Amino acid sequence: MRSMASSYASTAIFLTLALLIVHMEAKAIDEMSPSFYATSCPKLFPTVKPIVESAIKKEARMGASLLRLFYHDCFVNGCDASLLLDDAPNFIGEKNIPPNKNSTRGYEVIDEIKSAVEKMCPGIVSCADIIAIVARDSVSILGGPSWDVQLGRRDARATNAIVTNVSIPLPKANLKELVLRFRGIALKRRDLVALVGAHTLGEAQCHSFRERIYNESNMNKELAQKRRLKCPRSKGSGDANLAPIDAQTPIVFDNSYYKNLVQNKGLLHSDQQLFSGGKTDPIVRTYSEDQETFFNDFASAMIKMGSVNPLIGPAGEIRLNCRRINPII
Repeated sequence: MRSMASSYASTAIFLTLALLIVHMEAKAIDEMSPSFYATSCPKLFPTVKPIVESAIKKEARMGASLLRLFYHDCFVNGCDASLLLDDAPNFIGEKNIPPNKNSTRGYEVIDEIKSAVEKMCPGIVSCADIIAIVARDSVSILGGPSWDVQLGRRDARATNAIVTNVSIPLPKANLKELVLRFRGIALKRRDLVALVGAHTLGEAQCHSFRERIYNESNMNKELAQKRRLKCPRSKGSGDANLAPIDAQTPIVFDNSYYKNLVQNKGLLHSDQQLFSGGKTDPIVRTYSEDQETFFNDFASAMIKMGSVNPLIGPAGEIRLNCRRINPII
């Protein structure tokens, strides 16, 4: 009974937060704009994109890592660059809190972009907006859609370790949990399926899919056998070994991820949950057959997620260094 009560309480909290976020999102859309820096920093976009292109050219996996920063930032108190803050005396950041520890990466690329932007437009462009632009550029560079990024966010002066632990969806999540987490930031079921399509890029660590490849019956047997070669059954052995989430085209943003799900080739438990006899099955099948629809829905969902509870107007600050809050003068 206690577990059931706890479950009901968690659901109520997420739904309350969702209602608040819907109101804030509507306000944010009114105050944010793709042309926010058109006058104050007109060369922002052509400054950011070449650095992203260079980083991906050096390491193709980096595109997925940069995109992931946007997700992990937005799921915790909104898209406010709190994820980028380093730990400091009397200050606990989000980087070393599960599920970010030894997982999120690409911070040095954000640092390089921020430095270049500061030289050109000092004190103007927020780190939160840089993350949003970088996410869009990473997707388009790797063959995916582009969209007009809503801009005008400001940077947080605080982090939230507790929310980090409970808000970001985990690889072991079931469909109900995924829907609840996304609903918690006012995103609908179709948004969920579209946004998880980002798993068409990147790699996952063995510890995040070990249970699936050894114990789940709805896993393609040939793929499971292949993944076991570099992911031993024993916990603590090869935990950080990597495997592509989309084995077909891991460095191309396309709809292969959904084609894999239809064939029970989802690498993570949470991936295959999207096509496991539930209400999201028809959406997965549509995306597997129609890449244009997936691209359109993904772009729309990214704009919606980017409008989740941003700091706007006088709130927050424009950080000079994305890793630390500005000193109070």
